[in-house]
Amino acid sequence: MNNAGMLILNNLPWFWIAVMIVCIVIESLTLTLTTLWFACGAFVTIFISMTPLPFRWQVLIFAVISCVLLVLTRPLLLKKMNKRRESKTNVDAIIGQEVLVTKTITQFDKGEVKCSGTYWPAESKDGSELPEGSVCRILSIQGNTVTVEAVEN
Repeated sequence: MNNAGMLILNNLPWFWIAVMIVCIVIESLTLTLTTLWFACGAFVTIFISMTPLPFRWQVLIFAVISCVLLVLTRPLLLKKMNKRRESKTNVDAIIGQEVLVTKTITQFDKGEVKCSGTYWPAESKDGSELPEGSVCRILSIQGNTVTVEAVEN
């Protein structure tokens, strides 16, 4: 066996630490949640390498642990991360809220609604008249105008 192979076999815990660090660096550059699981597998293998278990078995254990973690946990983590990204923020957060009409909305004229202390130009979804003081729900926003519909009491 060559000198590099002997160096690795004589310092297996350091080899697995290096594998773990390389996987973490790759993960931090790509953010794909793939090499993270191989870093976890390398972490476990650091402790296994302190036993007299042969190197080929260590590699097999590393591969099995890493693949199991990848297959079982990556989809769950991705789903959880995507759920956080889908949360509504800013203007989208007011869609679906019930608001008070402060200026009558007619078929031909925009009216006005009050939402969280802010007045918005508004139009009705179906062109129906919504008198001042009525309650409606925001359906969508286009520019600075909200589209609303009457809330059934």
